[in-house]
This record gives sequence, structure tokens and C-alpha cells, in this order.
Amino acid sequence: MKIATYNVNGVNGRLPVLLRWLEQRQPEIVCLQELKAPDERFPIDAIRRAGYDAIWHGQPRWNGVAILSRIGEIHETRRRLPGEGEDAQSRYLEAAVNGVLIAGLYLPNGNPRPGPKFDYKMLWFERLIAHARELLDSGLPVILAGDFNVMPTERDVYKPERWVDDALFAPEAREAWFRLVGQGWTDAVRHLHPDETVYTFWKYFRNAFVRNAGLRIDHFLLSPGLVDRLVRAEVDLEPRGWDKTSDHAPAWIELAAG
Repeated sequence: MKIATYNVNGVNGRLPVLLRWLEQRQPEIVCLQELKAPDERFPIDAIRRAGYDAIWHGQPRWNGVAILSRIGEIHETRRRLPGEGEDAQSRYLEAAVNGVLIAGLYLPNGNPRPGPKFDYKMLWFERLIAHARELLDSGLPVILAGDFNVMPTERDVYKPERWVDDALFAPEAREAWFRLVGQGWTDAVRHLHPDETVYTFWKYFRNAFVRNAGLRIDHFLLSPGLVDRLVRAEVDLEPRGWDKTSDHAPAWIELAAG
């Protein structure tokens, strides 16, 4: 079973890219982030024609997350983190699909730092850590997948000295990441590629993608029961080079049958 995460940076504006990638790679489950569309403008008809069902949590202009499946029903279990109000940003969506609980998330960017946006990032991170603990305690097979907006180590960022003041590389954000992982989660990419340079995001300017001046901010965290089923963890670089594409590349993992 192939499970992917993809920050599409606008699901309608990048729809041809998304559909082309879905047809090419055909993942069974996909977590999307940064839809930048209200619920009524999510392109469900096109998604269904591509062979996928979907649930989504949209928001006008910003944020937004979705879960797609082509292997069975999507049983939604949650669409915001505990502790968030009714006016929460659309950043979290959780569902059971084919025997696995999928938590698709878009953690706040947090820039500029310091400031209210960074404070919101860290509060959101704390709510995620608390809920993730509950998910682990449930004993269910769980995957946290999405754009975490954090580079855990210097290996995860091109020229880390240039990012010391950025919210994505802030000591507070990295410390929160390691507290989260330290609960018992496994970073799927680093588990299979411990020493490799792996990036999932490249800025649009200064020829960053061609120079491979990137960041690894899109992650999969696996609960203990899924680690032995992990077969592959990869990043699809090709779509990042397509016309009118996202600044992220799709990342995916493959699980053996349970």
C-alpha cells in the first residue's frame, strides 16, 4: 500500500499537475495540504474521475487539507485538533482507511519569528504532541503525514547557517519535533535513508530546484506497529520540475500487507 503526502500549493491552480501525478504514480492514499480553497470549491468531480474518493477541510485563500483514497472507504474520525475552537484554521484531518488511521496535517509556518505567528505555530505543535500521545496510547496503526514545516536536523536543509532565524529551523520547533518523535514514532524517510540528502521543498526563485537547494519539511511518522511493514520511503522529484507546479514534491511510503 502506497501512501503519499503532497502540499499542492493551491489544489485548483495546480489541478493538472496533481491529476498527472496521480495517474503516473497511482498511490492508494494521499494526504494533501495547502488546498487554498473553500469546501465548495474542492475539485471532487475531477478527483473522482481520477479514481479517488476524498474528504477535505477547506478554507478560503489559505491552508486546507484533504485525504484521498482509491482502495476503500474513508471513515473520518477528526477534522481539527483537540483544544482548537470552531474558528480554527483548516490544518488537520484524520480518518481510518484500509485498516490504518491516517492523520493528515499542515503545521503552521510560524514566520516571522518572534511574533504571534510563531506563537501560534508552537501552540499548534503542543496540541499535536498531546493528541499524538493519545493516538499512540490507542495501540492503533497510525500514520502522521503532511507538511510539518520543520527541518529536524542540519542534514534536512541546504546551507543551514542561512536558516538560523527562520521559524522552520528554530530551536523551539526542532525541540518540539523531537519530543513528538520521542513518544515512539518513527521518521519513515530517515529510518530507510539515515545518511542521505533528501529534500521535499525548493523555493521558486534563485533556481533552487536545479541547484537542489532544498528543505525536508514533509514527513511521515509511523506508530510502532507499522515500522516492520515499511518497505520504501521516497520523494518524487519529477513533478517539482513540471510547468506551473507546487514548490513541494510529493513524498510517499510503501507498506507491506499487514
